[in-house]
Amino acid sequence: MEEISNLPILSAQELRVLGSLLEKSKTTPEYYPLTLNALMTACNQKTSRKPVVSYDENIILDALDKLRKRGLTSTAIGGGSRVTKYKHNLAIQYPLIPQDLAVLCLLILRGPLTPGEINNNAGRLFDFESIEEVQQVINRLMESTPPFVKQLSKKPGQKEVRFIHLLGDINEDDYETLPYASTNKDDYIETLEARVEVLEIELNKLREEFNNLMEQLR
Repeated sequence: MEEISNLPILSAQELRVLGSLLEKSKTTPEYYPLTLNALMTACNQKTSRKPVVSYDENIILDALDKLRKRGLTSTAIGGGSRVTKYKHNLAIQYPLIPQDLAVLCLLILRGPLTPGEINNNAGRLFDFESIEEVQQVINRLMESTPPFVKQLSKKPGQKEVRFIHLLGDINEDDYETLPYASTNKDDYIETLEARVEVLEIELNKLREEFNNLMEQLR
């Protein structure tokens, strides 16, 4: 990885917005870039997120503005739509490849993870062939200048090492207990939330088309 400038220190709100844009660019590419409503839904998801939050539009717009000033997000308008949409520019600002973005996305949205947890949860972001491949990506992100990732010290009772991103100030004590673990129930809820998200996006699109049609008929 090429040498790059120092990383920004992002707030929790900026990280959630950036991580959600990273995730949806891969999991729902047909609806990406995201409208503000879709981004708010993504940020406030109750699964695949730690911690769970409830951000309103003002919080998200403020985070988007700060990210834009850092060159990490931008807007997109076009394709017959008048609605402003948002996208991340992380891979434009830094020499990151899809594998790197997948690892960073999971660490941003879920907190410290082991290579095995990253491998198990990365399916919709990037299809890693093995835990060894995940570890190679982590090593590359740790060895870059400056590093994007660091290894945490093992806590008592922990068998595997965990890793965390360096894009913001993280209190490691917040993640000492109740590490994220995907269960069948979590997966089911996440699937339902993804379906609801798609329906909300489609409903907003239909409303926009209806409003445009009514304006033309006036």
